[in-house]
Amino acid sequence: MKHLAAYLLLGLGGNASPSADDIKGVLSSVGIEADDERLQKLLSELEGKDINELIAEGTQKLASVPSGGAGAAAGGAAAAAGGAAAEAAKEEEKKEEEKEESDEDMGFGLFD
Repeated sequence: MKHLAAYLLLGLGGNASPSADDIKGVLSSVGIEADDERLQKLLSELEGKDINELIAEGTQKLASVPSGGAGAAAGGAAAAAGGAAAEAAKEEEKKEEEKEESDEDMGFGLFD
């Protein structure tokens, strides 16, 4: 990650094709030692590619990944299913709260 971050910083600074020495210079300026093996792998992967196109492709891929919302959808479905499902959910919440309360002090108080 640190190698990629340095590569991107150099790209933002106007260096369209940073070298290994450029990246090492950025990392060493903040006290980080570069890992030569990972750095060479990164440079070989990015060689001849436009970083802006890679970022755009990655953004499109991330947009198709489901993220969150499943719990809210399930909660809505349970409420729509009727009062029994909602009651069961409330009872489960009560049980969880009771467990949390009983484990809270673990047999000793704050000022004991």
